[in-house]
Amino acid sequence: MKKILFVDDEPDIEILIRQKFKKNISKGEYQLIFASNGIEALEKVKTNTDLDLILTDINMPEMDGLTLLAKLQELNPLFQTIVISAYGDMNNIRMAMNAGAFDFLTKPINLQDLEFTIQKGLQHVEQTKETQRRLYKMQMQLAEKEKMSALGELIAAVAQEITNPLNFIVGNLQHTQDYIQELLKHLQLYQRHYPHPSPEIENHAEEIDLKLILPDLPQIIASMKTGTDRISKISTFVRTFSRSSTKSKEIFDIHKGINSTLIILDHRLKANVKRPAIKIIQEYGNLPLIDCYGSQLNQVFMNILTNAIDALEKSNQKRTFAEIEANPNLIKIRTEFKEDDNRVIVSIKDNGLGMSEENKQAFDYLFNIKAVGKDIGLGLPISRQIIEDKHGGRLRCISQLGVGTEFVIELTADFR
Repeated sequence: MKKILFVDDEPDIEILIRQKFKKNISKGEYQLIFASNGIEALEKVKTNTDLDLILTDINMPEMDGLTLLAKLQELNPLFQTIVISAYGDMNNIRMAMNAGAFDFLTKPINLQDLEFTIQKGLQHVEQTKETQRRLYKMQMQLAEKEKMSALGELIAAVAQEITNPLNFIVGNLQHTQDYIQELLKHLQLYQRHYPHPSPEIENHAEEIDLKLILPDLPQIIASMKTGTDRISKISTFVRTFSRSSTKSKEIFDIHKGINSTLIILDHRLKANVKRPAIKIIQEYGNLPLIDCYGSQLNQVFMNILTNAIDALEKSNQKRTFAEIEANPNLIKIRTEFKEDDNRVIVSIKDNGLGMSEENKQAFDYLFNIKAVGKDIGLGLPISRQIIEDKHGGRLRCISQLGVGTEFVIELTADFR
């Protein structure tokens, strides 16, 4: 359905236009909105952000048509406007076109000309939108490709740089642990066979606190081994995140992908001086391995989880540490497999501020890739493209003010 706004201070105009387009209205092709002056028109525009076409008179009380055109250009340069005026001289036409009008009609209105001009205007609007969608999609694809390539290379390089010295430390740590055990046994033999050491040895034992060292040293080595095991695990998760191919599908474990993403974001989830740790609740179902672009799904998990963390950080701005502790930040990740229609579902939900209905409409406008140039980043539209265009799935956003936001990923479980 096309939404068309008519701005004119003559009451008979609305009756005339409704009569002319009553068939289009009854068929659900057109939704007509009317305003009697520029000020009223701007209010209509604010509550109907998805207008397809605006037709306006020039001479009107309170705010004339040329001023309205200027205001519309400030709001959105992509608005398509047709000027209708009884003053069809070249000066008025030139001023209207310079102010951003798409076309100009003279009064009294020729209804056939009006119908033709509206159709032409709507065709132009659709062509412009399609061009914008294609351009924006190309921009996102390029941004995604560059981002994924750079991210993958960086992560792979870091993982490799970690792995080499880590292997050296792990290998030598085992030898160190064995050597220390042997030295401690040797020392115990000395203590057993020479129970009365010289004063110099006794003084040195007290100086270095030998009684503390003997039980503590094996524990230190064990802690170091635990640390290297942790680093090795992180390195494995990082390689899992980065090694998946972007060019061809592969058998992929969604739970490993989510877990590797959480490991990479661990520094943002930990407690700090401003808040306790963000609690991650994982309710994993029994998922099959699926045939997909693994690294691209990892990027979706990264985008959505980062968005959730950002939302929680924003919700914390006016809360004290104690208040956050009493009502902690949560991210709930739930997965399930629907055998009846072979669907894998991944839900990522936060308990942040959520969105008001007004912000939700603005968010949906970008999330559906209808707005170009809005400065809220490419992450979520790219995620939608990956899920829906690349994998034939579905990505939904559910948000409620004061409750939080949930992203639901639905994928068909394709198998090789």
